[in-house]
Amino acid sequence: MDTELLKETIKKELPGLLRDDPALRAYILELTQSAYAGRQETQDRFWEVLAELRRDREEQARKWDEHNRKWDEDKAEQARKWDEHNRKWEEDKAEQARKWEANQEELRRLHQEIMAQASRHDRSIGALGARWGMQSEAAFRNALAGILEKSFGVEVLNVNEYDDRGEVFGRPDQVELDVIIKNGLLLICELKSSIDKAGMYSFERKARFYEKRHQRKADRLIVISPMIDARARRVAEQLGIETFSDSLDVPAL
Repeated sequence: MDTELLKETIKKELPGLLRDDPALRAYILELTQSAYAGRQETQDRFWEVLAELRRDREEQARKWDEHNRKWDEDKAEQARKWDEHNRKWEEDKAEQARKWEANQEELRRLHQEIMAQASRHDRSIGALGARWGMQSEAAFRNALAGILEKSFGVEVLNVNEYDDRGEVFGRPDQVELDVIIKNGLLLICELKSSIDKAGMYSFERKARFYEKRHQRKADRLIVISPMIDARARRVAEQLGIETFSDSLDVPAL
């Protein structure tokens, strides 16, 4: 019989024979068991495949989580580096601003110092002019008083009182001196282009005259003059009189 015809006949008749002939069905099943897995084996394999799929899915999830974790760490590190960069930039900018301000402050200080020295020089020249009659003593006194008022925020009062008993000069005469009153303190000053030993004694008598007349003790006696005779300085030390070459040399009032 032709092989192809035989195959077609088996395909056609086999289902009915297997259904009607239990012995044949058992034979065929036994014959094919070697080629196909049984139900239990198939179920076991199914569960194995399912477990493998579950493990693969868990591994993929773990790798994905690891990838996300590294991504977050990298992103956080980049953010930290950026913040550090910005912080250093701000610190550098602040440091440059501080140095600039310090430099400007030093320039201002030098300018003020130069101007002060120039003013001091001008006053020294003015003192010479007042001494030799080229400038009035009153103008020189007003210049020194103006510096005191500007530097310390005080008012220098020029007091001119008549000594009818001659206590200061040994004869009745006008007594002129400068007075500063600040925070309840009384300062009596002598602002002159030059002063000698006799002038220092004269100032001390004028101060005592003022104290006696106004019933008030002076807290400080101050002489400001760019030209103070050495003997006058020794007298000032003995009488407790402070001496300064310039108004700017006077400490805080």
